[in-house]
Amino acid sequence: MTAKHGTPRERQGAAFGMLGILGFSLTLPATRLAVADLDPVFVGLGRALVAAALAATMLWWAKAPRPSRRQWGRLALTAAGVVIGYPLLSTLAMRTAAAGHASVVVGLAPLATALFAAWLAGERPGPRYWLATLIGSATIVGFCGFSAGGTPNGADLLLLAAVAAVGLGYAEGARLAREMGAWQTISWALLLSAPLLIPIVWQAAPPAWSAVGWRSLAGFGYVSVVSMYLAFCAWYKGLAIGGIARIGQLQLVQPFFSLAGAALVLGETISPSQIVAAAIVLLCVATGRRSVAAPAPRRPDNG
Repeated sequence: MTAKHGTPRERQGAAFGMLGILGFSLTLPATRLAVADLDPVFVGLGRALVAAALAATMLWWAKAPRPSRRQWGRLALTAAGVVIGYPLLSTLAMRTAAAGHASVVVGLAPLATALFAAWLAGERPGPRYWLATLIGSATIVGFCGFSAGGTPNGADLLLLAAVAAVGLGYAEGARLAREMGAWQTISWALLLSAPLLIPIVWQAAPPAWSAVGWRSLAGFGYVSVVSMYLAFCAWYKGLAIGGIARIGQLQLVQPFFSLAGAALVLGETISPSQIVAAAIVLLCVATGRRSVAAPAPRRPDNG
């Protein structure tokens, strides 16, 4: 998708971006596994504490410089979106939502990311962008209503809120990654959040770990190590190298990977309506993203 632009740096950005997308694609199926035996709050926020331990080790090993006072505030905004907001909201939704269904709803994430990039980076999307946004949003709302036999349910509303949160975290985190480096950005965001999360996660921890099945433990391990840390390191690096608009287009394929993951990992049946809805959203997002100018390239710091 971006490789045809040709330069080694652009290909590198696309490669890191795709690694991130592949890691994110199994997040919802893995979350569905985890919440079978674990409290959703523990899964949604506990993953950040596991990732924060990895982040602290990396920051210490690399002797990474501390963020500036201005960057701390922006890290808090990033953490609110991708460390707390999206994980918690999406996990609460996965108590009742099928992973395949949720994957279609989360297909709006690229539009949310572009919207926050336009706001935070001062970009001015054209009318085609807003038309695509409305059509894509209407498709998602219609799909949710059709699937539920009426209006969107509580899980759908949680997923839509999660989409808004992740769009904010992606856009602000990508801007920070250009200054601080990719893995440093997610690492400091995790470390900043840890003191707030510890008492909440402690209260939500399972009373008896022996009652937690291995599939739930495997799901929690995946979202903690891969979804919450390794995938973010790759994703932010890709965005920092290639720009939010250009590399962000790779999110277009994530719903399809997630649908495949739901079928393979959970044995869910993928309905024709899910495929059609995902395809319509893909077309809308592609149309909208092409109307948003990519930010001027800047060379990121080491990361």
